[in-house]
Amino acid sequence: MVPGAAGVSTLRPARRADLDALPAEVAPRLLGGVLETVIAGERVAVRLTEVEAYHGLGTGPIADPGSHARMGQTPRNATMWGEPGHLYVYLSHGIHSCVNVVCGPEGVAGGVLLRAGEIVEGADAATRRRLERRGVVRSPRELASGPGRLGDAVGLKHPIHDGIDAIVPSERAGAVASLSVREQPLATVVTGPRVGVAGIAGTEAFPWRFWIAGDPTVSAFRWGRGARDA
Repeated sequence: MVPGAAGVSTLRPARRADLDALPAEVAPRLLGGVLETVIAGERVAVRLTEVEAYHGLGTGPIADPGSHARMGQTPRNATMWGEPGHLYVYLSHGIHSCVNVVCGPEGVAGGVLLRAGEIVEGADAATRRRLERRGVVRSPRELASGPGRLGDAVGLKHPIHDGIDAIVPSERAGAVASLSVREQPLATVVTGPRVGVAGIAGTEAFPWRFWIAGDPTVSAFRWGRGARDA
């Protein structure tokens, strides 16, 4: 049982069928779920409180100009085109390893960025990893608040963990990952523009950021370049 802003729900292991839909449909269902990793014998679990959906070229009725897969398949985004339930781990600004859950049928690109969460197990390991990468952790609620912090906390790194399977857990580069979802999805979530995404893709035209209202781990919103005036 996992406490959340909207009460308590039983968790179960995620199935590929849970993720075999458009990312914008899957994303809110992941809120309150848990991503767990085991690396070098250290278990860290994060309850997901904020996510963002991204579609690829030809995915869904609206082209997503904010997606890594907007121009088609490349070596960088190849995981997004694969089997749902694998994790697309990419490098942001050459520093931060960010974690996405691949969604949609195989061959149709899409992913849900894990933007923020609450560390519910393994806080010591998560804190140590964050200190090694950033040098400061001001409070427990900030351990996984923001996609780079979340990636650091769970210990997944680009490129060695890109493509790791979170549905049928198997070791990749010393890590095992597993995803659990709520038996009953949250009845009410908040939605709005994605954080820091440039141009029209970062406006109300793409209200594909989903979060648990009032949760203190949710990251701060900021407009992307040109999005405020788009």
